[in-house]
Amino acid sequence: MSAAGPPAPPWWQTGVVYQVYPRSFQDTNGDGIGDLPGITARLDHLVRLGVDAVWISPFYPSPMKDFGYDVSDYTDVDPMFGTLADFDRLLAAAHARGLRVIVDWVPNHTSDQHPWFQESRRSRDDPRRGWYVWRDARTDGSPPNNWLSSFGGPAWTWDARTRQYYLHSFLPEQPDLDWRNPTVRHTMLGTLEFWLDRGVDGFRIDCAHAVMKDPALRDNPPALPHKLAFHKDMGEYGKQLHVHDRSHPDTHGVYRDVRRLLDAYSEERPRVSIGEIHLFDLREWVSYYGAELDELHMPFNFTLLAIPWTAVAVRRTVEAMEAALPPGAWPNWVLGNHDEDRVASRIGAEAARAAMALLLTLRGTPTLYYGDELGMENVEIPPERAQDPWGRNVPGLGLGRDPERTPMQWDRGPNAGFTAPGVEPWLPLAPDAPVRNVEVEAGDEESVLSLTRRLLAVRRARPALNRGAYRAVGAPEGVLAFERIAGGDGVLVLISFVDRAVRVPVREGVGPVLVSTRPEPAGREDGAYELQAWEAVVLDAAST
Repeated sequence: MSAAGPPAPPWWQTGVVYQVYPRSFQDTNGDGIGDLPGITARLDHLVRLGVDAVWISPFYPSPMKDFGYDVSDYTDVDPMFGTLADFDRLLAAAHARGLRVIVDWVPNHTSDQHPWFQESRRSRDDPRRGWYVWRDARTDGSPPNNWLSSFGGPAWTWDARTRQYYLHSFLPEQPDLDWRNPTVRHTMLGTLEFWLDRGVDGFRIDCAHAVMKDPALRDNPPALPHKLAFHKDMGEYGKQLHVHDRSHPDTHGVYRDVRRLLDAYSEERPRVSIGEIHLFDLREWVSYYGAELDELHMPFNFTLLAIPWTAVAVRRTVEAMEAALPPGAWPNWVLGNHDEDRVASRIGAEAARAAMALLLTLRGTPTLYYGDELGMENVEIPPERAQDPWGRNVPGLGLGRDPERTPMQWDRGPNAGFTAPGVEPWLPLAPDAPVRNVEVEAGDEESVLSLTRRLLAVRRARPALNRGAYRAVGAPEGVLAFERIAGGDGVLVLISFVDRAVRVPVREGVGPVLVSTRPEPAGREDGAYELQAWEAVVLDAAST
């Protein structure tokens, strides 16, 4: 009898995640805002695309000061998006199609309209006072320390009734929970159990490294002059090193608790935790996997957002990530989300096609942002239509996130099929929606949608791509080359970062082309592949 092979990896290691921003995906009730039944109605698009899981941004009851990231009830659905029954139908429909469902969890803060905070601010003696971070003013009446809100201004707001300040890392309407309070910790873990009991497959954890602050509330030191503390200019917020208001060592204990909970539910089927961790020091970033790989399954990897779009920079980033990962940790990659400019707007439409090939061929779990499979770009938002509080509070830096949150483009009809004719969408549609949409691109073999489907089909079919090792390969200037290898299966990936043709030597036995980002890829000649400008190709390299 032959020995059993290694166990199959969990679905989240071989799969691809697709992010849906529910306000912008599909409106079914004619109010111009997307909803949960709309996601259900469009699940077949995800199946045809070839992804494995859908991550749904917040749909909880909320005053919508930050579009759902200000939660007023963690265990219900905002009527704007539907009902709990609608969510259950969405979950069942996704599972019937073989799709997993990941929901957003916002542990750092609630809405100021959450009953917990409403009780907390009634008096200093209220039993829920200690659920939030309240502190006395300094002797001169100023806030307790120099911490800043990432959405502009101080991170402290004065409460005249109880004559103390409360902490908010984001808007004043988003007070921070005090995770050092055991009751808060227990109650918030209970909100995870609520959704796990309904059958969700995992959680994307918002601002995961912010839940534990320095208990002494020490001032943050200044950032180095003339050096960005983040991957983009954050104004005054970026002039501090956020070493005391984020990423305190005690944060790791929170995620060990979360992991124990998910592991208990994973006896039924694997559940996953993916944390939003905006840290670019890889040694600190990888610590969120846990010393025993007992914390987050994957801290989101945003490093590709923070570098120049060149072959040299991408190769160094990928190799640094591979070197930093602890044994057994699984990598992941993203190129965009609801907080970042569309990739096609950041690096250009042709480069974005090659970027899609990079995202779907690197080792690790990729996350696609809705619309990137169409090549959607940022949409210019007239000032009178601007919605995002970040852009309004910190003007002049381009931090407003409305341009990358515009409605999904489904067809060439009125409102691109997002909402009913005659209804004004909550954000304006892209001017190119009549020609850049699912209906049009599905019939065009040269479209970004058709390219994405081909890449995902090859990724699913080839063990080298969905679980294989990564090995860098030498290449001419302006080209990134790497192999993915799993047993006897192998592929060679070549990606051009330049606007000219480049001749790339390839070893004997490599070929044919499995996928190219160009409609007519150049072929192999005299032991080299003639890579066209901005072209990416995936070549068969099995058993070579």
